[in-house]
Amino acid sequence: MATHPRPEQALDPREELSEFLRSRRARLKPSDVGLPEYGRRRRVPGLRREELAQLAGVSVAYYTRLEQGNSRNVSLEVLTAISTALNLSETEHAHLLHLARPQQRKRTAPRQRQQVRPVLQTMLDAIESVPAYVWGRRTDVLAWNRTASALFGDWAARAPEDRNWARIVFLEPAARSLYSDWRTKAADVVGQLRLDAGQHPNDPLLAELVGELSVKSEEFRTMWAAHDVKRKTHATMRLRHPLVGELTVHYETFTLPEDQDQALSVYHTEPGSKSQEALRLLASWGPDAAAPGGHARASEASKH
Repeated sequence: MATHPRPEQALDPREELSEFLRSRRARLKPSDVGLPEYGRRRRVPGLRREELAQLAGVSVAYYTRLEQGNSRNVSLEVLTAISTALNLSETEHAHLLHLARPQQRKRTAPRQRQQVRPVLQTMLDAIESVPAYVWGRRTDVLAWNRTASALFGDWAARAPEDRNWARIVFLEPAARSLYSDWRTKAADVVGQLRLDAGQHPNDPLLAELVGELSVKSEEFRTMWAAHDVKRKTHATMRLRHPLVGELTVHYETFTLPEDQDQALSVYHTEPGSKSQEALRLLASWGPDAAAPGGHARASEASKH
C-alpha cells in the first residue's frame, strides 16, 4: 500500500522508484507485450517480475532489487531496456531516469518560492487580450495578466501559498464548476507534481504540499497513488465560467529557456467564435470578473 508523506517528511526516492515500477508493471497484461497467458487466473495484476525481467533482458534478481528501490550503479542501457519493456512514454522514461539515477538529482531545494524576472511580468501585461501566466515547481502560479485572473480567479487576492494549481483544483469548490472535465484537469495537475517529485525529491515545500493534499482530499490520494506522470504542453479544454458561461479554450505551454523549472502558458480561442467573444468580455473586466457584482456587469455588458 502506498504511503503518504506527512507535511514534515521528504519524499523517499527509493520508495518513489519502487512504487512507480510496480504501478507501470501492474498496468500491462502479457498480451500487451506479446507474451502468452498461462492459466486463467493470476495472483497479481499485470506482468510478473520474471516476465518483465525476461523482456528487459536482465535477471529476475537484478530487476527485483531495482523494483525494491535499489538503483545503485544501474546503467542507462538497463533503464532504457526496462522502459521499453514497460512501454513507457517519453515523459515516463525521463521520470524513471530521475528516480533511478541519484547522481542526476539536484541538491535540496531552499524553503522559498520561485521568483520571475520583472520583464516577464511586463510581457504578460502587454498581451492582456489573452490569458497568460508563468508557473513553476509544485504548480505554483508565479505571475499572470489581467485576463488570466478574469478567467481563472483573482490570484492577487490569494495568499502566495494558495496561488497553486494543486490546491485550487482539489481544495476550492469553484474549480469543480469551472472545468467541464474536472477529473482530467486534476489528473494533469497530479501528473505534473509526480514529475516534480522525481526531479526534486528533497524539496520540502513539495513534500508539505503532497502531505496536505493527501490529508484533505481522498481524490488526490487516489490519483497520487496511481503514479501517473504527465507533462502537458498543449491541449483544448472546456470551461463553465460563472459570468460568461461555456467557452472552449486552447493552450500552449513553453518552458522558459533560462529556467527549466518555469513555464509560460498562453490560452486562446477560435477566431470568430462565441468563446472568443466571451474571452474579449473577460479581458475588459480583468480581475473584477471574480469580484462580487460581476454577474450584474456581465448581463449589462452583453447588451452592448
